[in-house]
Amino acid sequence: MAVIGIDLGRTISVGGVWQQGRSRLIPNALGDVLTPSAVSIDEDGTVLVGEAARQRLVSHPERSAAAFKRAMGTDQTYSLAGRTFTPEELSALVLRQLKQDAEAFLGEPVEEAVVSVPAYFNDRQRAATKRAGQLAGLRVERLVNEPSAAALSCYKPDEGEASFLVFDFGGGTLDVSVVECFDNVVNILAVSGDNALGGNDFDETLAHLFCVENGLDYRGLDRAAKAILLEQAEKCKQALTENPMAVMIVDSPGVKGALSLTGKKLVEHSQKLLERMRTPVARALRDSGLGRGELAGVIPVGGSCKMPLVRQYLAHLLGQRPKQNAQPDTVVALGAGMYAAMKAREANLRDMILTDICPFTLGTNIINRADPARDLMAPIIKRNSALPVSRVQRFCTVSEGQELVEIEVYQGEGMHCDENLKLGKLSVPVPPAKAGQESVDVRFTYDINGILEVEVRSVSTKETVSALLLGQGSGMTEEQARRLLEEKNLVASVTSVDSDRPAGEVLSQSVEAETEVDEQTVISLEVSNGQQALKDREITVTFPQNPETIELVIKQDGEVVHTGTYQTANRSIRLMLHGRGLQIIEIYINGVLQESGYVDFDS
Repeated sequence: MAVIGIDLGRTISVGGVWQQGRSRLIPNALGDVLTPSAVSIDEDGTVLVGEAARQRLVSHPERSAAAFKRAMGTDQTYSLAGRTFTPEELSALVLRQLKQDAEAFLGEPVEEAVVSVPAYFNDRQRAATKRAGQLAGLRVERLVNEPSAAALSCYKPDEGEASFLVFDFGGGTLDVSVVECFDNVVNILAVSGDNALGGNDFDETLAHLFCVENGLDYRGLDRAAKAILLEQAEKCKQALTENPMAVMIVDSPGVKGALSLTGKKLVEHSQKLLERMRTPVARALRDSGLGRGELAGVIPVGGSCKMPLVRQYLAHLLGQRPKQNAQPDTVVALGAGMYAAMKAREANLRDMILTDICPFTLGTNIINRADPARDLMAPIIKRNSALPVSRVQRFCTVSEGQELVEIEVYQGEGMHCDENLKLGKLSVPVPPAKAGQESVDVRFTYDINGILEVEVRSVSTKETVSALLLGQGSGMTEEQARRLLEEKNLVASVTSVDSDRPAGEVLSQSVEAETEVDEQTVISLEVSNGQQALKDREITVTFPQNPETIELVIKQDGEVVHTGTYQTANRSIRLMLHGRGLQIIEIYINGVLQESGYVDFDS
């Protein structure tokens, strides 16, 4: 079975696969390699994904959604046709469509994928991406950072040793990476970024400018009017990539007016956005230890890099023009397909090595004497540390007779703990003594799969406790959990639980954040058996007028659930299907696919 690479983007998504010694893009049902990351629910309940859904963002905004990638790993929800979706569920629908397109293109099942993520995605966002893959029926054991995938795709061994800056500017996120390439090695030196800055922010800038010049209140516009305005703003922005001037005209209910725009005018009104680009570029260069004059080139990635003002600003910042990349939209997908082949040990790529780094600092809490209400963050693993990495740091008790040390685990660059993302907490007993007499060694070990082990060792008693932050809900399987526990001389006790999660996924474990774990301890795991109670949905199949007799086959998520021979004089039949969640239904008559669409068994 093939392993594919997927660039799951905010605006568009693209699939790639390694074939005949090179990475190739996977076309969708329309023959295009770019699939809009949009979802819409038709009036009959059919789920639309891709271009058809993108077009309905304006005509049916209450039934459509896009740009949900920014909300991955958050509690935000989207309402479509009266139904509520999480960002992971919407992303899963896009991934499922890419999976089906890949299977049609390759002529074989696809069960595993490498999915790209912004380098600056935090732990929750990465876990949410893996969860989306599982909901789509894909095994996603590896995530690859988008700039890393781009660098991998662009690397040419015959060009010798060189360092590059990869500027990945998509619809919703900005990633900046400095990479060093030599001897079939793509070595990531530093990453930085802004998860809330993308090309769509320029669309909003133009939409606000349109409203100002036409006496409209942008905040007062309804959902449909905003969708129309943003669509026209995007078209105006795109027109400026090839023309010195563009005109934005809108004549819709609630939104009427015009805006003449030049490249210079767009630059004037986008200064705040351009300045936000400066910080991650400067930080990545500083962390890499390289000056801008030591860069062999600047690699632009992402559709938003097509904007002339972005290229001009990059040239201003770095003192050189970005390379002319003919396909900035697809370079990440090509690299993801290449990385998937490397994971599958493709013969042509066995000598290739892609290193990775920790994008955020990992640390724990310490007392803030100046402000006891706000703990300080003590870094243990600093950002841009090469993976895998293990670091240890010693901490002392702070109170007289203290019997417990609380080790809280944080991710981020803030000085104070409340400015960072909390990953978990361990409570560790220590012998009561004078303040500062007892101490513990805290070791963080972070592997290439983003699994963090926290180990705490009492200096006086030598007692050691540890916990694996397995990333509950991140898609870790029973097999992966057992393997990790065995490596730490721990034992897994597994209980199967009915759940709508995929079979084999770890739902909970006794090594939660508040739990102490000794060696030889039996760790209780609750694992999904995928056996949530089935729900019924009735469907009606309408027969053609000819021939008189037909062979009917119905598939549910690719599996045959019904076969039968029928007389077409009956015109139609009703059938009861059983399932869980959102499943694709395919109806075949005499071996020919007549109809396909999604059925939501939970609605």
